[in-house]
Amino acid sequence: MNILILGATGFIGSVVAARLAADGHAVTGLGRNPARARLKQPAIDWRRADLSRMTKPEDWENLLKDRHAVVNCAGALQDGLSDDLAATQADAMLALYAAAKRPRPLIVQISARTAGAAGALPFLTTKRRADEALAASGLPHLILRPALVLGRNAHGGSSLLRALAAFPLALPLVHAESPVETLSVDDVAEAVSRAVAGDLRGDIDLAAGEVLTLAELVGLHRQWLGLPPARVFSLAPWLTRPVTWLADMAGLLGWRSPLRSTAMTVMSEGIRSAKRESGLGATSAAATLAANPSGVQDLWFAWLYLLKPLIISGLSAFWLLSGLIPLLSMERASTHFLPFMPEAAATALTLETCLIDVALGAAVLVRPLARRALLGMLAVSLAYLAGGSLLEPALWLDPLGPLVKVLPSVLLTLTALATLDER
Repeated sequence: MNILILGATGFIGSVVAARLAADGHAVTGLGRNPARARLKQPAIDWRRADLSRMTKPEDWENLLKDRHAVVNCAGALQDGLSDDLAATQADAMLALYAAAKRPRPLIVQISARTAGAAGALPFLTTKRRADEALAASGLPHLILRPALVLGRNAHGGSSLLRALAAFPLALPLVHAESPVETLSVDDVAEAVSRAVAGDLRGDIDLAAGEVLTLAELVGLHRQWLGLPPARVFSLAPWLTRPVTWLADMAGLLGWRSPLRSTAMTVMSEGIRSAKRESGLGATSAAATLAANPSGVQDLWFAWLYLLKPLIISGLSAFWLLSGLIPLLSMERASTHFLPFMPEAAATALTLETCLIDVALGAAVLVRPLARRALLGMLAVSLAYLAGGSLLEPALWLDPLGPLVKVLPSVLLTLTALATLDER
C-alpha cells in the first residue's frame, strides 16, 4: 500500500514509519525538517511540509494522489512560536478530510483522551474537533488514543520522566500519586499496522493493564538507569508555578518544554484510558524498559536534559551582561582600543561589540534563532581571543582574566550546540 505519514520525524511517527516500511508498504513521510530523517531512514520518501500552513483542501490534493492510507502522528502540546494548535491539529485535519472525500484513503488519527481536567485546553479541544470531524466524515478511519507512550527514544513527557529519575539524592515530584497508564511505542506501531491491514476501525483507547502512580513510574525509570532508590518528595502544585510560568514563556519563544501549564494540568488528574475493549495487547512500563536496556548515553541524556535550559539561559545572561555593562561606562571600556585608533573610532568599535553581544544574548533565547546565535557566539569568542592575543597579549595575565573567562564560555556554547536538537 501507498501510505502517507504526518509527523513522521517525531517520536511516534518515526517508529510507525519504520514499521510500515518493514511491512513492505511504500511510505512517504511528512515533516518540517526531514533532512536528518532522510539519512536515517533512506527507504522512506521524505517530503518537507508544515501542517500549520496546509489548512485548505487544495494544499492536500497532490499529496493524496494514489494514497491508500494516511497516518496522522503529528501534534503539539501548546501554542507558541513553533506551534499553532488550531492550524496544525484542527484546521489542517479538516482540510485533509475534505480533500480525501474523492480518493477515500484510510485515515488513522493518533489522538488522546480528550475528556477530564484538561479537556477545555486548546491541546485537547483541537484534538477533539479533528476526531469528531473524522468520525462524521464517512471516511474509513481509526482514531487511536494511546496512554503515555514509552520507547527506546524519548521526547516530551518521556524525556522528563528520565530527567526526574536521574535527580541526585531525592526525587521532587508534583502530583506524585497521580495514576498513569503506559504502553510501548511499538504497541502503537502494531495497532497502525493492523489498521492498514484492515483489522481495526473505529475509536480505540490503548494502554497496558497496569496503573502506576507517577512516583512509581519515575522509580522504574531510575532503576532502568542503574541508579539507587531515592526518596520521593511530594511538592505542592503552587510551588512549581514559577517553573510552569517560565516554561510557558519559553514556549512563546519556540521551546517545547514538558513543564508547560498544559502538561501540568493533564498530569493533575493522571493519564488514564477509557478501557474500551479493542482486542489489542499493550506492553507494561517495566517490560518496555526491560526490552530496551539503558546505556551510559541514557544517563547522560537524563542529566543534561534539565541542565539544558540552565545552559541556554546562562549563556544568554553572560552575553547580555557582557554587552550591557560596558555601555554604562563607554569611556572606560574603549580605553583598550585607544593605543590603536582615534578616540571616536574606539568608541564606535566598543559600541559595536556591545551591540553584537546583546544581540547574541537575546537571539539564543529564541528557538528558531538559537543555533545561529550559538555559532555566532563561537565566532565572536574566537575573534575576541585572536584580537586580544594579537593587540594586547597582557590581558591573558590580567587578574580578572577577561580573556581566560572566554574559554569556559566557548565550552558551554559547544555543549549547548551538542544538546540543542530535540529529536
